[in-house]
Amino acid sequence: MAKYIYEYENWTDFTWDDTAINALFGEVRLMQGKIIGQMNALGFSAKEEATLAALTQDVVKSSEIEGEMLNYEQVRSSIARRLGINTAGLVPSSRHIEGIVEMMLDATQRFRLPLTENRLYGWHAALFPTGYSGPYKITAGSYRTGEMQIVSGALGKEKVHYEAVKKDNVKAEMDKFLNWFNSDSKLDPVLKAAIAHFWFIIIHPFDDGNGRIGRAITDMLLARAENSGERFYSMSSQILLERKRYYEVLQKVQSSTGDITAWLEWFLSCLKNALLTTEHTTQKILHKAEFWRLNEHTPINERQRLMLNKLFDGFEGKLQTSKWAKITKTSTDTALRDIKDLVEKGILQPTHEGGRSANYKLVNG
Repeated sequence: MAKYIYEYENWTDFTWDDTAINALFGEVRLMQGKIIGQMNALGFSAKEEATLAALTQDVVKSSEIEGEMLNYEQVRSSIARRLGINTAGLVPSSRHIEGIVEMMLDATQRFRLPLTENRLYGWHAALFPTGYSGPYKITAGSYRTGEMQIVSGALGKEKVHYEAVKKDNVKAEMDKFLNWFNSDSKLDPVLKAAIAHFWFIIIHPFDDGNGRIGRAITDMLLARAENSGERFYSMSSQILLERKRYYEVLQKVQSSTGDITAWLEWFLSCLKNALLTTEHTTQKILHKAEFWRLNEHTPINERQRLMLNKLFDGFEGKLQTSKWAKITKTSTDTALRDIKDLVEKGILQPTHEGGRSANYKLVNG
């Protein structure tokens, strides 16, 4: 039977083929710089909005990978409150969501601080405030004290995908990991983020929550790579989309003799895809910011402002007078007046489908 990577001596002396990853690595670094440049051109409130959206996505999607669906508005409200961002429609959040948000913000906003055993214990305790994972009692806020297997399949027909580092070795392996993490190596922080994610997942030091903590560690190092706590893209969202491949590559490399080229290739390509997605949404934010800059002296009432923002943020379906009236809680007559006013100002235009149910869209939408 094939050995796991950690069963080899000096298993953390990872190797990889530079020529296989160099082009991809260069692209990722270039795109990070480009997106930061675009974001810095946005102006303060649009930049805040982009950060809030990326962090919310990251928290929601990281939990979704584990099969847990969090309430988007609760997560967004919790992050906005903690970062002091003034935003409309804040809602109270559950204790569970507060804990997950706390961990993510500690990783991304205090990214320069060392990662210590106590800090990891704090993150774990924040993820499991009741000491339970679902119906199961777990050791919260400290390393696991039992053996760990990743299994799937029905009872009696389980398939073991991975058997983690033995419980008695967890502390020593984690000490080594943290020592490497906090040492000032010449390794680029993006590559360090990729290696840290893999290394941590191989040790699997906790009873539960290893995936989410592993992704928080990744985000922490990506924040270091950009030297900024402002997050404009979500690695977790992309991992969720590529989840099948993520597990395939992990399974392949966990049984290697120390060559992690395949893992680094996957990680960098996943990061590149996350950045490409953000580039698209950034264009939308820039377009919206530019519109409001050009129209700062145009008389626009609150209802019109609300609906225009909805159109810029990706309005679902077609804009009709009846929808305008419903969303702004006004009569259809008022809605039609609002719309006609914006048509006259050259902001909205009717689409070609006329008749009783006229539809409207942004002139430069």
